[in-house]
Amino acid sequence: MDKPQIIVHAEKALNYTVFDTKWIPYSAKIMVLGSHPSNTGAFEIYELNDGSLTLLKQESKSKAIKCGTFGASTMYQRELATGNFDGKMQIWNLEKSEFPIYSVDAHKEIINCIDGIGGLGEGKGAPEIVTGSREGSVKVWDPRQKKRPVACMEPAPQETRRDTWTVAFGHAYHQNERCVCAGYDNGDVKMFDLRTLSVKWETNLKNGVCCVEFDRKDIQMNKLVATSLESKFRVYDLRTLHPKKGFAHLNERAHNSTIWLARHLPQKRDIFMTTGGSGKLCLWKYSYPPNRRINDQDGVPMGVAGSVQQLQNQTIGTQPITGLDWNKDKMGLIVCSGLDQTIRAVIVTRLAAL
Repeated sequence: MDKPQIIVHAEKALNYTVFDTKWIPYSAKIMVLGSHPSNTGAFEIYELNDGSLTLLKQESKSKAIKCGTFGASTMYQRELATGNFDGKMQIWNLEKSEFPIYSVDAHKEIINCIDGIGGLGEGKGAPEIVTGSREGSVKVWDPRQKKRPVACMEPAPQETRRDTWTVAFGHAYHQNERCVCAGYDNGDVKMFDLRTLSVKWETNLKNGVCCVEFDRKDIQMNKLVATSLESKFRVYDLRTLHPKKGFAHLNERAHNSTIWLARHLPQKRDIFMTTGGSGKLCLWKYSYPPNRRINDQDGVPMGVAGSVQQLQNQTIGTQPITGLDWNKDKMGLIVCSGLDQTIRAVIVTRLAAL
């Protein structure tokens, strides 16, 4: 079987730092978020058409924007939630985006990461947004409620303050079930059960955690990928939690640099892409073991990790790839952004045969 190929289809050089980029759902349009040299927020929309990226809308916001998500929006509205450098979480109507339709002083410091659930037909339950900040807190918001979080997970007073670098929703398979996973600069990974407002599980990667992502948000927990500063990522099998050993996992080294992101292919959850500090994309496939659960010597069930195979890699830039989003409608179509101030539309071939 021929290997998949990673091909840059279109690229566009910009004059500002890009932190995040997303496909506008059910369109060929791309949302680009970042920071101008003046520290104002870049807020631009491009369209992919005939091998080129055409600018459709260009606005400047009062503060630099670090991250964004459509995850809590309806398919019809396609409203974007953003986190900015002064701690504001805001929601925008892209048709009339001069002013936000929702704005809250979510954190005292920069919002590093954001995720959404309950919108776009993905995940049971209320539409919610989770934010993580440099101050170390993780907060969950329901934009239909008053401007206060519905859940707040903060370090205990005796704990050293940690910087929250990444957050992700998962386990939203039922109206009353949902969890949030967060990664921190000291290597901590914590999974919070939002039903009981408790820590379900925690571990440490020994290096800063750049990204955590469930393979799918709208099913019972299955797998989680966590990437780190030290050129390694872990894949956790989340089906069996051992009381002492936690979740089974595998370690994989890649990129020879910081692994900034891991993003699962929406159409096939066992395929995922990682992005590196050297401008490289790596495509992976996860394979399950013959038995995902065995008993330890005391008869207690424990998980068994599978294996990963690198399907392809391609260097597409000279600087870290800090934003990547798979298109949910066109399998293999990606938009990504790097610290080289460039956005790229990338095509990954032959995924349907995997």
